Amino acid sequence: MSEDWSMGNTAARENTVTRILVAEDVADLRDTLVALLELEDDLEVVAELASGGHIVPVALRLRPDVAVIDIDLPDVDGLTAAAELHQRLPACRTLILTGLTRPGDLHRALAAGASGFLTKDGPADGLIDAIRRIARGEQLFPQPD
Repeated sequence: MSEDWSMGNTAARENTVTRILVAEDVADLRDTLVALLELEDDLEVVAELASGGHIVPVALRLRPDVAVIDIDLPDVDGLTAAAELHQRLPACRTLILTGLTRPGDLHRALAAGASGFLTKDGPADGLIDAIRRIARGEQLFPQPD
């Protein structure tokens, strides 16, 4: 009997879908990110946002597992939104995306409670892997040279 329970439990884990909020102000990039993520059976985009000011209210309503947030957003920047999201909805893990890494960005991401930090120029499978790992509770930050 325990074997049946174990098999059922494994099946339930395999069917777990990670709910994702995507916040990116560049429409073409946001559309590409969403299309890429929606190709994966275990990932579901529940919100697509173009500005930082909508992140927290939408996340509080939809309860995503992971928020993928551009560092440079209009209205409220991505790191400020990530810090508020971490404070108000700590179960939602945050992956910060950046086009260029400026001095202090990584430190600010850590201070904001982000779970990961990636550059936008990385491979698509790297982004997907990062989201899955962050959803499992890992932290992903670049190692200093």
